[in-house]
Amino acid sequence: MTTHTIRFALFASLSMMLSCKKNKETVVASTATVPSVTTHSKALNDWFETKFKEEVAASPMTQAYLGIKTEDYGAWDDISSKKEVEDLEKAKKQLAYLKDSIQLSQLDPATTLSYKLYKQDLEHKIHDFQYRLYDYPVNQMHGAQAEIPAFLINMHSVADVSDAAAYISRLTGVKPLFKQLENNLKIREKNGILPPKFVFEKVLNDSRNIITGKPFDQSKKESTLLADFTAKITALSIAQKAKDSLITQASEALINAVKPAYEGLIAVLEDQQKRATMDDGVWKFPKGNAFYNIALKRTTTTDMTAEEIHQLGLNEVTRIHQEMEQIKDKVQFEGTLQDFFKFMKEDEQFYYKNDKEGKATYLKKAVALIDTMESKLDQLFLTKPKAGIIVKAVEPFREKSAGKAFYQQGTPDGKRPGTYYANLYDMEAMPIYQMEALAYHEGIPGHHMQISIAQELKNIPKFRKFGGYTAYIEGWGLYNEYLPKEIGMYSDPYSDFGRLAMELWRACRLVVDTGIHLKKWTREQGIKYYTDNTPNAESDAIKMVERHIVMPSQATAYKIGMNKIMELRTHAQSTLGNAFDIREFHDVVLTNGAVPLTILEELVAEWITSKKAAKLSDAS
Repeated sequence: MTTHTIRFALFASLSMMLSCKKNKETVVASTATVPSVTTHSKALNDWFETKFKEEVAASPMTQAYLGIKTEDYGAWDDISSKKEVEDLEKAKKQLAYLKDSIQLSQLDPATTLSYKLYKQDLEHKIHDFQYRLYDYPVNQMHGAQAEIPAFLINMHSVADVSDAAAYISRLTGVKPLFKQLENNLKIREKNGILPPKFVFEKVLNDSRNIITGKPFDQSKKESTLLADFTAKITALSIAQKAKDSLITQASEALINAVKPAYEGLIAVLEDQQKRATMDDGVWKFPKGNAFYNIALKRTTTTDMTAEEIHQLGLNEVTRIHQEMEQIKDKVQFEGTLQDFFKFMKEDEQFYYKNDKEGKATYLKKAVALIDTMESKLDQLFLTKPKAGIIVKAVEPFREKSAGKAFYQQGTPDGKRPGTYYANLYDMEAMPIYQMEALAYHEGIPGHHMQISIAQELKNIPKFRKFGGYTAYIEGWGLYNEYLPKEIGMYSDPYSDFGRLAMELWRACRLVVDTGIHLKKWTREQGIKYYTDNTPNAESDAIKMVERHIVMPSQATAYKIGMNKIMELRTHAQSTLGNAFDIREFHDVVLTNGAVPLTILEELVAEWITSKKAAKLSDAS
């Protein structure tokens, strides 16, 4: 998945907290002169830049994600409820300023789009404040218990002694950070928000894993964080005595701060576990149905109802099953589609061994797939990213609970490349026939291209470069599982089946997400729907259903986003005929940063109009 874990939650939240100038709800025809438009647009974009810098300055973690090192490099974000209230008040003031200070007629088209996005995000943030407690800060997908260590390992680089000191400072800071986290968990329980019972065992295991090993016990094996810190210090060109001193300081911080922080969190979780129930859907929350409807709107950036999304999923499952039947016949398999699913699940030819060698082979093959696809990009794209990409296995401390695959963006300056993470904990959940689709989705031409290009854009403000709309982002990822087929990839019919299996998986998500949160399906009903209708391993189904439960609506974004991109492309092709250029179409999609699907539709319509006008001009 792209859970894309903390990544989009962080930057989507950040983009919602920015603002701009005045809105005349009834827009009149512009009479502004070009210099006036240029001046006003520049002023507003400068204001965007100022506000973005203010938000980044208030978030040490965002700074690290962006590759920025300041005096806050050793600090954590403020996650207190007080900060949430302060952010709400800031958003209200920004929206008031927005409505009272800017005339749309004084802005150029690009800045007008930025204005619209900014204003909408602020309105959503203010409206949705009533649902701010409707999440699980600690869960198996993106809980702080695993993300804080992952942040230190993957985001906190150590280039010198001051960086090492900042790392130690962050270790010390885990204790007060987790006190805020504990308070957030308790506030949610008081308001009727408690994770279902299955979540607790997983997050407790993650938490205990972090405080296992040296220096927490007498084990000869270093704990996850001490091993990471030691490796980073070892690489420094400083005296051994200095290295030993830093490692000793880190060990003390682990014992005196990290250990009690995790023990405190574990105590709270064990206490809440006693009161947790098996109820999975958000219908159990106060105003749960209203929250789910809003969540679907925000996730899909459409007005589709839960019932409409459920039915779309059922229809797509039927269509994809029919296409799978054709592949089954092509490889001359005798039996039903369910028999074929069983064959694909169980035959050893479709899996690498669940050992060190098998996992290394998987990673090597994934790199080769991405490299091959990268060599063919000129056939499909005009704009390509400068940033590099690497492939890594999910770290052992979180692989048991993490998703199947996800992408972690690099820094805008390219110093830290983008990373495609493959979860190799259970190789039976990572069939060879799905490798192509996964690599294209998470890597090239999927998330790595879209996110890296957005970060590298010169003509949009930073809040758009680093903002996120899940349906656009994940729709692009799923669209790019299909796109390579049009230039000859998926030559192996089993890999093409894998592509369809991945699309089928996303279609089932529409059914199961709405099943759980609208129709009150149980966890077991959701798992059964996946195992009955897909060739995926049962472990896949379990993880997916548990993801639906803790991230309501999120998984509906993929198929709805892909369908919209395909719909827009088909419309453009039929309208423009020979004038249609798929490379230009992809430029329209990619070179405005992430946008709601409604805005994407407007951008494509504008492009079609301009192409038709150019064609008429040439003809005359």
